[in-house]
Amino acid sequence: MRLALYQPDIPQNTGTLLRMAACLGVSVDVIGPTGFDMSDRSLRRAGLDYLDHVDLTRHQSWDAFQAGRLNGHAEVSRLVLLTSHGVVPYSDFHFADSDILLLGRESAGVPDAVHASADARLKIPMREGLRSLNIAVAAAMVIGEALRQTGQLPK
Repeated sequence: MRLALYQPDIPQNTGTLLRMAACLGVSVDVIGPTGFDMSDRSLRRAGLDYLDHVDLTRHQSWDAFQAGRLNGHAEVSRLVLLTSHGVVPYSDFHFADSDILLLGRESAGVPDAVHASADARLKIPMREGLRSLNIAVAAAMVIGEALRQTGQLPK
């Protein structure tokens, strides 16, 4: 199971997501460019003492991420986009061990081409008239369910 962050633009959310990933044993791909300094020094300065516990891969671009995802593995992982434009509720989806859960930019989501690349588009059901949750909260809800379904929750 992996978590992929598409061009994140809020460092506090990225820090929260990296900390969650460290605690849950989930690998993270950060797809650049980011809207802030993503250097180890910058992350440590922000107080992320969990950085040494995260399997973190940085990609310069969407194309670099896709090239690694498609060429680097014998079995291509499904790309599962969490989006307010999704149709399938995350709680109705059947996750697989090798899924990559993709989160868009906090300010703009993902472009149409990235949206079209996803194998599945999931939503979090919410009350009508409300737009979205904080990205770290949304990720925690969905990754928790995905790990539960696949038996990968830490013991």
